[in-house]
Amino acid sequence: MIYSSRPNLMIGFHGCDESVRNELVTNPNKIKKSQEKFDWLGHGFYIWENNHERALRWSEDKFKRGRITIPSVVGVIYQLDYCLDFTDSQFIDILSDYYELFKEDLKFTGKLLPKNKDVAKDVYKDLLLRELDCAVIEYLHQKIEDRIKYEEDQKGFSKIRRFDTTRGIFTEGGPAYEGAGIQTKNHIQICIRNLNCIKGFLIPREEIKFP
Repeated sequence: MIYSSRPNLMIGFHGCDESVRNELVTNPNKIKKSQEKFDWLGHGFYIWENNHERALRWSEDKFKRGRITIPSVVGVIYQLDYCLDFTDSQFIDILSDYYELFKEDLKFTGKLLPKNKDVAKDVYKDLLLRELDCAVIEYLHQKIEDRIKYEEDQKGFSKIRRFDTTRGIFTEGGPAYEGAGIQTKNHIQICIRNLNCIKGFLIPREEIKFP
């Protein structure tokens, strides 16, 4: 696990209303986490990794649905630190193990597993409502939190670490061209759980001609 901590600074983008962008830039401690039951990577502050265009399209889609007034994008300077990274085999294996535990716990209590679902207008069946994934990831975080609290109560300290961030690569949107394996909305998404991983916000500038 010695390669699990990732301290390098990165730049990502968060699609939002212009008012939210301005608030984050002027009051960077006022950060609102998403806590929807269908969040793809669990609860936290979401960033498109180095993908301004995808963040902008997301905010424009929200505008079309009447959810925001002025579509905008805020730049985010952040670090992953201790990251639950689903591009890394060890963390995919960990998630699979917690899924089995989660399934057994629900069976014991007589509850049903949530399901990932598509939406009515999603012709490519991208499973945009990730209720199962969100539940399993939140279950994982809660079990880690419970273990930390237990060890702190017993020993006064715990060597177990909380995950600061979650990272995943997603394919969606249908093929980029006929027969393509590449899809139109492929992206890497970051979910920031530990808000101290966010170092600042910025209004993205436009490229100028050089020289």
